[in-house]
Amino acid sequence: MHAVEVQGVTVRVTGKTLLSDVDWQVGYGEHWAVLGPNGAGKTTLLSLAAAVRHPTRGTVSVLGHRLGRVDMRELRRHVGLVAASQRLIDEELLEEEGATAHTVVLTGHTGTSAPLWDRYGPAERERAHRLLADLGCKDLADRPFRVCSQGERARIRVARALMPEPALLFLDEPYAGLDLPAREDLIEAVEELARTRPVLTTVTVTHHLEEIPATTTHALLMREGRVLAAGPATQVLTSANLSQCFGRPLRIDHHDGRWYARRA
Repeated sequence: MHAVEVQGVTVRVTGKTLLSDVDWQVGYGEHWAVLGPNGAGKTTLLSLAAAVRHPTRGTVSVLGHRLGRVDMRELRRHVGLVAASQRLIDEELLEEEGATAHTVVLTGHTGTSAPLWDRYGPAERERAHRLLADLGCKDLADRPFRVCSQGERARIRVARALMPEPALLFLDEPYAGLDLPAREDLIEAVEELARTRPVLTTVTVTHHLEEIPATTTHALLMREGRVLAAGPATQVLTSANLSQCFGRPLRIDHHDGRWYARRA
């Protein structure tokens, strides 16, 4: 059994094909990076794996449950999703109310936009503090979310996604809009999660090779809605594969567990 299993999947929306005959398997405890140019189908694939949408054709199984035969809302309780392009919480409301970083993380327990205080006991409050510490945000617990930097907010969102103790964590372009120090802080935090949570399975979608955590075990390359290559990261993230994926001659370097790309 796999954490995610995609077989012969096609997704069409208003006559446009977003994915075409995609196969993909994610094992428990693996850490995947999904790369490809704009419009390659990365986010669409992630929405299937995160039990957000159904395929037009083919089958998708998440944590052993086939989409179409399971309550999607219940399944999503076991899936953490952080997407730079999508506000998963009503941040404007939280900002107006002066919600702290700790409060934002607490709302992940109930999956609500606003805190439900009667649902948070000592165990939930302590877990929120512990997750902030795990993400390097211990000192932000009492800081209003509205004054946190973009990088701090990114790590707080990941802590919130981990609040229900998901088996799967999906990060869709989590480094978008971050400066270099903030990006490296978040990458380090994601690497630490992989080291300290052996049962957690992660998938990170990105455009940039430099954003792939050193703990990445597998990679998937996409182009024009199809899978170009998938497998162990060191076998997939090659100059030949990346050049084909992005349509440019690229030279790929691998140093201290991190990958780097430049034009060949």
